[in-house]
Amino acid sequence: MGGAVSRLAKKLFPKNQVRIVMVGLDASGKTTILYKLKLGDIVTTVPTIGFNVETIEYKNISFTVWDVGGQDKIRPLWKHYFHHTQGLIFVVDSNDRERISEARSELHRILNENAELSNAALLVFANKKDLPNAMSVSEMAYMLGLHLLSHRRWYIQQTSATSGEGLYEGLDWLSNNISNKAA
Repeated sequence: MGGAVSRLAKKLFPKNQVRIVMVGLDASGKTTILYKLKLGDIVTTVPTIGFNVETIEYKNISFTVWDVGGQDKIRPLWKHYFHHTQGLIFVVDSNDRERISEARSELHRILNENAELSNAALLVFANKKDLPNAMSVSEMAYMLGLHLLSHRRWYIQQTSATSGEGLYEGLDWLSNNISNKAA
């Protein structure tokens, strides 16, 4: 009986399908975030050379998340993943003050060069907030030049991929800002 009700509910209330691309500099925590959301646990990761893709069910949305490697030699390939992207998650190591300007340059480059991202909602995960020298959200927003993105829906969420803190708040924002385009 329960299985029949579950199948009927899926037919009556289908999940919206949303394509998300997650990028950021290498070692920012993208893969840790992906598998924390997917499995609810921390997995041992190695630098992503290509990509990881997982489907994450959250509320009434099925997020297909593409986690693309962030090494500088791979970044020119990011553009090949942006087709039909409804949401962009840009992950930044909030403890890495030496590379914040590099992260800013990469973020603005992909937003300016890729017309396919013109309607994509932008979620910035300011990751590693649990580290002692982590920048605040307001400092990160300023350093990343988010205030310059006046014609784009964006949000910055402080997170800790290892604890999961802030991850679902970010997904809530994405759910509310792309669900109307997900159908």
